[in-house]
Amino acid sequence: MALEEFENEELTDREKNLVRMKSITNYVMGVFFIGVGFAFLFPPAAMIKTLEGYDPTMIKLFAFICFIYGAFRIYRGYAKNYFRS
Repeated sequence: MALEEFENEELTDREKNLVRMKSITNYVMGVFFIGVGFAFLFPPAAMIKTLEGYDPTMIKLFAFICFIYGAFRIYRGYAKNYFRS
């Protein structure tokens, strides 16, 4: 069986449900990490006192990494290529 034939095969119902659950999980985690990035970049009043002891550059770097990882998780949920090698 050639690789092209494998890619054109239909997914079973179990695989479709698995793809749907992984996709939803990736969307939710992506939104969560983007929210964490916003929380560190624009901290609410309750977090300001806690973050004062840390380097502002490192906080911004962490927020940027959270944005990038959240965007990656949302893209991975959108792409839905879980069973392709």
